[in-house]
Amino acid sequence: MTVTELKHELVRQRVPNNLYSLLAGGLSNEVFCLVYEKGVWEVYYSERGKKRGAKAFASESDACAYLLRKLDVAKTERRRGNT
Repeated sequence: MTVTELKHELVRQRVPNNLYSLLAGGLSNEVFCLVYEKGVWEVYYSERGKKRGAKAFASESDACAYLLRKLDVAKTERRRGNT
């Protein structure tokens, strides 16, 4: 899966776009982020200007699949009112 394919899937699944940031860089606030820096794909949760739970990936596909799983959980929790 590429970032472009991930974006299409997130739209298809109606994942709120205020839950994630794709390739934007920096530390967005209170969102899951996917970035590509220095040859490494990274997924993390940005909270109060800090990276939380950062995980690095060698491949774009693995990073996208991981973020999709994280967002599925976050979307479900939001619907239940847990966030």
